[in-house]
Amino acid sequence: MPSATSMPAAAGASRRKHTRVPMQHPPRVSGDGMEFVEYLPAVLSGGNLLILFGGTFIGLVLGAMPGLSPTMAVALLIPFTFHMSSAAGLILLGAVYTASVAGGAISAILVNIPGAPANIATVLDGHALAVQGRAAEALHYCFISSFIGGVLGVLVLIFFTPALADFALRFGPSELFWIAIFGVTVIGTIGSSSVLKGLLSGAFGLWLSTIGYSPVLGVSRFAVSDHLTGGINIVAALIGLFAIPQVFTLLRLSRRRGEDRLFGLEAHSLLHSFAYNLRRWGALGIGSLIGIVVGIIPGAGGQIAGLVAYDQTRKLSREPERFGKGHPDGVIAAESANNAMVGPSLVPLLTLGIPGSPTAAVLLGGLLIHGLFPGPDLFTLHAEVTWTFINSLLLAQLLMLGMGLYLSRYGKWIMRVPSNFMAAAVTVLAVIGTYSIQNSYSDVLVMAALGVAMFIASKHGFSAAPIVLGIILGPIAEDNFLQGQMIADATDGLFAYFFTGGANLVLIALCIISVVYSVVIERRSRRRREAAA
Repeated sequence: MPSATSMPAAAGASRRKHTRVPMQHPPRVSGDGMEFVEYLPAVLSGGNLLILFGGTFIGLVLGAMPGLSPTMAVALLIPFTFHMSSAAGLILLGAVYTASVAGGAISAILVNIPGAPANIATVLDGHALAVQGRAAEALHYCFISSFIGGVLGVLVLIFFTPALADFALRFGPSELFWIAIFGVTVIGTIGSSSVLKGLLSGAFGLWLSTIGYSPVLGVSRFAVSDHLTGGINIVAALIGLFAIPQVFTLLRLSRRRGEDRLFGLEAHSLLHSFAYNLRRWGALGIGSLIGIVVGIIPGAGGQIAGLVAYDQTRKLSREPERFGKGHPDGVIAAESANNAMVGPSLVPLLTLGIPGSPTAAVLLGGLLIHGLFPGPDLFTLHAEVTWTFINSLLLAQLLMLGMGLYLSRYGKWIMRVPSNFMAAAVTVLAVIGTYSIQNSYSDVLVMAALGVAMFIASKHGFSAAPIVLGIILGPIAEDNFLQGQMIADATDGLFAYFFTGGANLVLIALCIISVVYSVVIERRSRRRREAAA
């Protein structure tokens, strides 16, 4: 990935006509992608297969716990791999990574709290389906689409690693900045009752992301209290914005006469879910494609993939007004996207040592612990370990599907818990989950404050999803803009660096189209409501 340090250091160095940092060809990976067949039996051996089963189950459980993101889940399991073989350790970490991304949808659908940032978009329609008594159906769509997107992502990792590594290397600070801005344009139509309220919510999230020390400038911003010195932690914000308003909702329901739970459950045919899911090829295709593209871009992450896929699916739908009210396509697009990015996120990691997601960055530590260094040697000198690991990701998708669908049958036990008991349990998990991130009491206070503010704001039509998206995208946009500015100052200037080049122009065009289309869709929906009235 290009950086300011790769520019010529000499002040008198001749300036180049184009502002991009000179690129070197990425290391080529030998083979045609069929090596995975040769090393497939290694995954099916007794010990490795048992580890794969255990890792998938642990990933689903950890992913379903609010506050335990896939990144934290993988980090928690790394110490357990110290005394394992290299292949076994990577199989465990890969299975946890794969399953925890899908597992986060369980709490998103059943209790309206995303298990991880990657499942934010799943909340919008998944929980609405559950409230309608279609929780089992929503969970079916979640795991089936996660399986399809995940398999496509791993197949991309297997067959297109060299080409995608070259593509990932071409994204520098300017391209990543415009990708973040493109994500910002999604804010106006994610979960809010109007584009204006969505933009205001997103702007608030962007402001929250600037609180604390800037890692680039090294200065403190808006730290009006000692509790804000470290900034707003994304997981603390996620728990506060989603969990605390849900606690108030559960407490309100518990006071109603005869109300002992939030919603009911109806039986739903698994075969019908498979058939319907496969017919929604548009949502599956958009989600999987966006997940693959976002996955290979270093630093983007599954949360951006899920939200962008959800937004684009809604915009291209013939019935966009149903989104946010329980449309299965919303769950299908979001979950296929955040699982499709798992495999491609490992492309720049394994070939270049550049993580494609925060979880992949933690996984890099697992590689280094076992003496495995990213690059061509990983696919030649350590081919058995590498391809065994990649094969395990493919099989983990199948295990995740089976275990997830089996667990979805027992969602009724969660829904039968009385609302006041559920409120107490969510509160305890929210506090423990927030405190355990950094062992910080300040994070708990920030979580509670954001939660109360979000509960009040939700009464006026504001949504938590744009705020969280703003918090996520803020650092990405700011850091890459500042890094790009440093490079631009050493080359042809700010305008030439950010507004020239094919990738930049395409991304700028997408930003403009996204904003215009959001306004058009809102006006069209308003006219339909007026005509119906």
